[in-house]
Amino acid sequence: MYTPRAFVDTDLARLDALVAGDPFVTLLTVAGDGAPQVTHLPVLYRRDGDDVLVEGHWARPNPQARHDGAALMIVHGPHTYVSPGWYPDKEEQARVPTWNYAVAHLHGTLERYEDEAALADLVTRMSDRFEGAIGSDWTFEPGREDHRVQLRGIVGFRFAPRRIEIKAKLNQNHPEANRRAVADALHAQGDARANAVAALMRAREET
Repeated sequence: MYTPRAFVDTDLARLDALVAGDPFVTLLTVAGDGAPQVTHLPVLYRRDGDDVLVEGHWARPNPQARHDGAALMIVHGPHTYVSPGWYPDKEEQARVPTWNYAVAHLHGTLERYEDEAALADLVTRMSDRFEGAIGSDWTFEPGREDHRVQLRGIVGFRFAPRRIEIKAKLNQNHPEANRRAVADALHAQGDARANAVAALMRAREET
């Protein structure tokens, strides 16, 4: 990922926040014939110090579900347009439009599995995580045959990235007055993504 020095972020707490905000990732692999394979899917994430583990599953017919090996996982953060009209120094510096965003690339090796007990545990934890997030109470019940049979249709994976790149493009290459003005303008927008970027910008100003 092209990342100018000003936008490099090495704080894994920022990765935690990105995944918490959007646990729907893009998983990229390359097939034996060189063709790229891409899947968009929800994941479970946990971190212990510098060790990160991401878990999820594919539909069994998905060709990527047969992949063991190198993979790139893209974690998507908030993003939004930034108008040059918001910069206090727009006239003297001839400012131009840009796009502010945060994103992470996780590089590592996929470990796939098909064991029924492991899949049942994964689906139980995923349903608990995402049902809880919306205040609902559906749960996977491995003791029910009609639930358990559904496991035959999926393949699970574990992904422990060996290299993590976090890019936070939040006007760090601008004077403080510009950064604050952009954060204020984004906060005033009636758009959740713009508000989320404003929150990231303000959090950085406070640290």
